[in-house]
Amino acid sequence: MATVTFAPAIQRHVAVDEQDVDGATVRDALAHCVGATPALRGYLFNDQGRLRAHVAVFVDGRLIRDRRTLSDTLNAASRVYVAQALSGG
Repeated sequence: MATVTFAPAIQRHVAVDEQDVDGATVRDALAHCVGATPALRGYLFNDQGRLRAHVAVFVDGRLIRDRRTLSDTLNAASRVYVAQALSGG
């Protein structure tokens, strides 16, 4: 099972614990987390179901490549980290 962890900045808005999830892709993993904690949906996704610009997702320490469909693959040992993205200059 992959492990999904949410950064403290997200946990300030939505109380969510680290979760072990089954799933082949980042989309599967996040869908599981939203199913367990529905308040995450509005924080992570916009009204078109796309990942919000202020959210960054890392798999095994690397930023995901597919922000549109979240098709980056996971394996049983994957660690997914969901953080608030920084912007500005």
